[in-house]
Amino acid sequence: MFESLSHIVLQQYWWVIISLLGAILVFLLFVQGGQTLIYTLGKTDMERRLIVNSLGRKWEFTFTTLVTFGGAFFASFPLFYSTSFGGAYWVWMIILFAFIIQAVSYEFRSKPNNFLGAKTYETFLFINGLLGTILLGIAVATFFTGSEFSVNEMNFSKWEGAARGLELALNPHNISLGLAVFFLARVLAILYFMNNIDDENIFSRSKRQLIYNAIPFLVFFLVFVIWLMFIDGFAYDPVSKKVSYESYKYLHNFLQMPLVLIVFLIGVVLVLFGIGKSIFKTTTNGIWFAGAGTVLTVFALFLIAGFNNTAFYPSTFDLQSSLTIENASSSKYTLKAMSYVSLMVPFVIAYIWYTWKLINNKKIDAEEMNEDIHIY
Repeated sequence: MFESLSHIVLQQYWWVIISLLGAILVFLLFVQGGQTLIYTLGKTDMERRLIVNSLGRKWEFTFTTLVTFGGAFFASFPLFYSTSFGGAYWVWMIILFAFIIQAVSYEFRSKPNNFLGAKTYETFLFINGLLGTILLGIAVATFFTGSEFSVNEMNFSKWEGAARGLELALNPHNISLGLAVFFLARVLAILYFMNNIDDENIFSRSKRQLIYNAIPFLVFFLVFVIWLMFIDGFAYDPVSKKVSYESYKYLHNFLQMPLVLIVFLIGVVLVLFGIGKSIFKTTTNGIWFAGAGTVLTVFALFLIAGFNNTAFYPSTFDLQSSLTIENASSSKYTLKAMSYVSLMVPFVIAYIWYTWKLINNKKIDAEEMNEDIHIY
């Protein structure tokens, strides 16, 4: 099946896979968003238990997708992995630490003789929700803003920023996407709680909080997208492989790839519809519209970052060190072998859907919290 495909086609195929995994990961960050709302929506111990246990049944989906996304990136585009993960050291270490304390918190929050107390682990969950979303958003924003690194003729990369990645958090454009992801995660979490938790108090608070979080999300998202349409992007010549600045590059990418633009617009409309429907009507299925819209929107953004002769990881230190899907990818043999493994992805997605459906077969309620079952 993949034997006759050229190297560039395989590279493009794997960028689509990476883009899809990244889009699904952003949707699943609703778990992180929900962790920042434990004390905002839960005013009693029972309400907080409902919220934590609602999220506790889904946090492994997010963690597994993050690991899969990172693993797929490493295998298909190893030069990006070595450059970013080895260079922007502190950003990725903070993200890793944030996800480690998340796993520990769900494991030990309700254990007998927990000497730290449930509130300590709930604080850890808040830290994970705050840092995990904002820093991942900042990291993705560098696909458009660039980073300070160089790559020599032997493909050895060197990070030129003295702060080892922390300088990325000082770029206002990176921050705008980081905050957009943070508030989007909270919006999706609120919609998820409205769909998953059977509690009138949590539902009524969620409806109010949806407005408070949707507004800043829309502001930061619009700031990022409008800015993106007008900046100079990083284009490369497919023949000479030279990288150069191109005015309105990402706007051109949308216009020259109209199908991607349609996917992006449909995604934005679905997100707005899911939010609006949940605000103005008594409905609980807004998460499915907003969730699907999130996947489509982020998927389209990843595509314009790497397709249409665009450097997906630009270098602001040395323009010619910028990474493209051509110069950063694995060998043709590796990509071809991995492509057969990728045929399992639909089965994995089907398994996640089936498992999710079983878990969500019944809304979580206070009565269930008093049963002799595993409680987070």
